[in-house]
Amino acid sequence: MKWAGKTGKAAKRKDKGDTEKNHTKQQKFINQEKNASCWQCTLYSKLGMDTYHDFFVKTKSQWKYDSICLESVKYSCKELMEEMNSQHPGLTGLRNLGNTCYMNAILQCLCSVPPLVEYFLSGKYKAALRKENGESATAFGWLMSNMWLGEFDCVSPEIFHSVLGKRYPTFSKRTQQDAQEFLICMLNELHEALKNSSKRRRITDAKANRGSVSETSIITQLFEGQLSYDITCLECKTTIKRPESFTVLSLPIPSKSACSLQDCLNCFFQQDTLTWNNQIHCSWCGTKQDAAVKATITKAPQIIIFHLKRFEWQGKDKRKLSTDICYPLSNLDLSPYSSPLFRKDAEYSLCAVVNHSGFLDDGHYMAFCKHSVTKNWYSFDDAQITRIPNSSVQTDTAYLLFYTCQGLLCTH
Repeated sequence: MKWAGKTGKAAKRKDKGDTEKNHTKQQKFINQEKNASCWQCTLYSKLGMDTYHDFFVKTKSQWKYDSICLESVKYSCKELMEEMNSQHPGLTGLRNLGNTCYMNAILQCLCSVPPLVEYFLSGKYKAALRKENGESATAFGWLMSNMWLGEFDCVSPEIFHSVLGKRYPTFSKRTQQDAQEFLICMLNELHEALKNSSKRRRITDAKANRGSVSETSIITQLFEGQLSYDITCLECKTTIKRPESFTVLSLPIPSKSACSLQDCLNCFFQQDTLTWNNQIHCSWCGTKQDAAVKATITKAPQIIIFHLKRFEWQGKDKRKLSTDICYPLSNLDLSPYSSPLFRKDAEYSLCAVVNHSGFLDDGHYMAFCKHSVTKNWYSFDDAQITRIPNSSVQTDTAYLLFYTCQGLLCTH
């Protein structure tokens, strides 16, 4: 079932809706100082009472919402509600600005995570903004508003692209870039703009806490996990633990034909031996020694992102692995790779996928996201949105996998 675009007068209006017009049309959502329920009123008008109640009120304990009164929501923003005619908030295409499919795919995935959507649409991000580098987060908030509260089938991310390009010149070029690198830069940029410096973690043991961040943000709360590397000297058998934070786990692909996500995870978490130039300096032996190293998840994030390492160097050339990787849509069990203390919430469900087809320079990115209202999967290919069956979510072009803890409502 293809996502139907608007026809007739609506289509003509859409064709004329360039970046400036789209942005101006949504200024009332961005520049007005609204009460916290205003964005909820808009979604109420889009979804209808029954669906809104099921989605927001029944699950508010999982989303950690403030109390919502449906009757006050129903009548508090009548003028704005009358302007909203789309029945599927969040199903909005993004215009390709010229080789920016990598950016569009990442934006669709991030805008499919309800806790992040709630954080920006409710305006909570404004209180956390840091003056020195808050432009990107503000532009992202505007774009989120256009995608969820706007009336257009397709909007332009040009303002966000321009603002982020000033911070990261590589992405200001209209050339194809790596979606995983863009994702890391974007998460870092949002964290830096929204981090809470007043709640620094106390570091009592510098060695034990090496690698942990000192500020928290909505990004660290949702996406940051913690690994612990057990490094054992093979000479004296002394073991040290080295923690390391992560937002994206890059997984090796152990086969050139076909394998499973579990095979990739097993390869990443298997014990490895450090020899030759990779030897460690053992403080007990007082010299460099071979060592065994094994990683364990000591803190699993609410949203865990896997990067499938499809690109590898072969001499001076970089080539792509087209391995068909089987990954589950639900019940991904991370307990075999987790510390025993953190195994109670180790099962995850897939909520978004970034696909890469073609080769390096002339490849193309698109996203699959699960809609949290309709419970259906949709493909987002720049401006084009298509509903897809569950069986089509599994492809041999998957590049980034977004999984959410099954104890949370974290799907688009």
